[in-house]
Amino acid sequence: MQEAALARRQLTNDMRGALVEQQYRIYYQPIIHLPSNRIAKAEALIRWQHPAHGLIYPDAFIPIAEETGIISDIGEWVYRTATQQAAHWRTGYFKDFQISINKSPAQLQQNGNRLVAWCKQLQKTELPGEGVVVEITEGMLMEASDDIKSILLAYRDAGIQVALDDFGTGYSSLSYLSRFDIDYIKIDQSFIRNMATSKDDMDLCEAIVAMAHKLGLKVVAEGVETEEQKALLIKIGCDFAQGFLFSKPLPPEEFEELLKKMSGET
Repeated sequence: MQEAALARRQLTNDMRGALVEQQYRIYYQPIIHLPSNRIAKAEALIRWQHPAHGLIYPDAFIPIAEETGIISDIGEWVYRTATQQAAHWRTGYFKDFQISINKSPAQLQQNGNRLVAWCKQLQKTELPGEGVVVEITEGMLMEASDDIKSILLAYRDAGIQVALDDFGTGYSSLSYLSRFDIDYIKIDQSFIRNMATSKDDMDLCEAIVAMAHKLGLKVVAEGVETEEQKALLIKIGCDFAQGFLFSKPLPPEEFEELLKKMSGET
């Protein structure tokens, strides 16, 4: 226990200097528009290139960042970096390109009072609000405080869209989907994984897509790994998909190569 506590303390100290030392990286996983089979969006995923421990995934450090309050500065860096990158790709490749940025409850509450600065950042990069999608969880809606409700409304007023991540794994009421002006729902990969072999999961995915469309929402399928899964999603009218079938998360220069190929550049 003492060794674990010391390791955690050291990781926390390293994390404080990681922004200054420019050790964080953003990887981008493409989100495919299924009807056109083209990249329409990307999810921004943070990584930590630690000088001693190598590439560290967010599960290992984001919870600590949330507990210590460091998440606020990290979240601001991710937002600035990802929106600048999205503006570049939107200008150079696809004019409707969107960037998806994950926000935990701690991030949303701590960064909420910075929304004005976020909007100024969009103006600076000439990226419209609809070029950004904030991804939140079902649990966040269930526990939504007045502050979080106000922040979500402010996103809507700024044109920033909202996606409900890992849909189907939480316990939220369906009424939240309309009450909070959600734009997208992302079907959790646990349902996508068994679509081809489980009639229940197939029927559930089809029902989610039908319900979302009735409510005016778009649907993103997560964790798509096979052509069979892709074909089934197209059959039930799913709008978007992401997963290893299309690409793993990529550093920006490799992601841009994908965009060049899809835009016809050589």
